[in-house]
Order: sequence, then C-alpha cells, then structure tokens
Amino acid sequence: MTLEDLDTYLSSDESPENCMMLSDLDGFMHGIACSPVLISAEEWVSVALGGDPNDVPAWVLKMITMLYVDIVEGLCSDPPEVEPIFWEAKEGHVIAMDWCEGFMDAVALRPKEWLRLTESGTHGFLMTPILCHLIDENGNSVLGIPQEKLDESLALAAQDIPSAIVGIHQFWGQNTKTE
Repeated sequence: MTLEDLDTYLSSDESPENCMMLSDLDGFMHGIACSPVLISAEEWVSVALGGDPNDVPAWVLKMITMLYVDIVEGLCSDPPEVEPIFWEAKEGHVIAMDWCEGFMDAVALRPKEWLRLTESGTHGFLMTPILCHLIDENGNSVLGIPQEKLDESLALAAQDIPSAIVGIHQFWGQNTKTE
C-alpha cells in the first residue's frame, strides 16, 4: 500500500465520517510527534480516524503507523528532516491550510502544555508559519494578515513550516516530555 492508497481510502465513503484527510492527518501526526507531552496512540489514532480504530481496515492502521514512525525518525535524524504533505493547487501553488489545521488539532489535545512554547518569549515565533494558515469562517486570517497580502504571506509561511517544526521539536526535546 502507498500514501496514494491511504489518501484514496481517507477520501472515500468507506472511511469513517469524521476522519482526517491525508494532509491534515500528516499535520496532526507532526503535532503529536512535536507535542510537549507524550500522547498515547490509543488517544490520537481515535481522534485522527474520527472514531474507533477497529472500524478501519488493518492496512490503514499500518499505513498511519508507518507514516508516524517516518515523521518521528525524520525529526530525530541528524540533520532533522521534515517533509510535510501539503496539497498543491492546479495553478501549482502549495496549500498548507489543512496540514496546519491538523497540527493545531494536535495542539488542542494539550493546549495548556503548549503554552510554555507560545509564551516562552524566545521560541513562540516558531508557531507563526502554522498560525498564518488559520483562517476564520469569513475567510480572514486569524493573525490579521490583510487579504491583499494573504496569498503571498501563506506561500512564504508554507516554506518556513519544515524549519519551524524542527525548531518546535528541538524546543520540547530540551524540555523533557512527560505525562
């Protein structure tokens, strides 16, 4: 099975109604891997799949596990490697919003613990490339980026996400994970 097979399954009527699609799943798993505290697979897999993991084919769980292991190994390699799965528009530009929303879904599992990063005074900026991609229900940037600068800002922010993820992972690596 391939990532394309996983993407096809997640996008199909066979998948659980509330499961994440591939890009937000990848962002979510990067958020889990970067979490300030360990989050059990039993918890995060249920969130990712939108329900009971027993309701999906075994190969789907295996692919998700393999993807997560690849993410962790990439973050722990020297030098670290981060290859987010972003969508690409027909026009060729990168769409990172789903990935960023997935990452923030992981943050939402332990929001108080993430405050040490966001309120650190030294490393909170690492969240900026992700937060840039959060858009409210009216299509406006939650960071207040003007509409006329939004496309350019999103493109630049998407380029910065891999290095930001490395920085976030390293920040928490220096502050031992517990739970």
